[in-house]
Amino acid sequence: MRITAHHIAETESALADFLTIKSGLSKMKIKDCMAKGGVWVQRRGKREERCRKATTKLTPGDRVGLYFDQDILNCKPAVPNLIADHEEYSVWEKPAGVLSQGTRFGDHCSLLRLAQQSFTPPRLSFPVHRLDREASGLVLIAHTAKAARALSLLWQNRQVEKEYEVTVKGILVQRDLGTIALPLDGKEARTDYQVIACDLHEENSLLRVSLLTGRLHQIRRHCAMAGFPVIGDPKYGTNNKNTAGLALRAIRIAFDCPWGGGRREFRLSSPALAPSLP
Repeated sequence: MRITAHHIAETESALADFLTIKSGLSKMKIKDCMAKGGVWVQRRGKREERCRKATTKLTPGDRVGLYFDQDILNCKPAVPNLIADHEEYSVWEKPAGVLSQGTRFGDHCSLLRLAQQSFTPPRLSFPVHRLDREASGLVLIAHTAKAARALSLLWQNRQVEKEYEVTVKGILVQRDLGTIALPLDGKEARTDYQVIACDLHEENSLLRVSLLTGRLHQIRRHCAMAGFPVIGDPKYGTNNKNTAGLALRAIRIAFDCPWGGGRREFRLSSPALAPSLP
């Protein structure tokens, strides 16, 4: 069942009671939806925000958005791994299938929410960059608005080194270096890669990839455009199915810490994507 509805409060009332009447859903389902981030409230003169507290008082004119999807609410999130905690920010290993951020229908399965709730007491958490839902690997999360601005600026100014490991369909020359410099969405885009290993039996190659730009699905699109689509990519390429999912993993992030911490480098070991050699 999926419900998308907006209502304007006409009298003072508790939010959960208001939505129970308006939606016809049980109060238990409304409270579950609220706790998991599927209810939004916009008060006059203010921006719309998620609201999780069932007893929140509505006043006349408040606009309430209900985004209810039982399948999404039933989802159980995979557990991310905390790699490093530097107070202003933390670094996480995101499992494949986990959203970097939530959607209108909820955020309980998103990395941002899971990271926030992992600390005691919970910390404010802000996105700095994104990693595709189907991909796994390193993600940086800020814990203050100031940190989010500073770290986002590093990303915008291309002052963050990013490396990925990706398995692609096709045999490339092992130890070969290459660059894909094809525009994406009318903008400059450059992807550098090195061939690490090849699997002649499966006709796959393992690449280590560095991004010099950050366009939407850049690695996936560039690899497909160059004729060697990422294994398991459900959106780009052909003949690249994989029961284990998308073979793309963010393995390294490096940057100069804005708080005087010097050069910070975070790397994942034991690559999970390396194909076996013949």
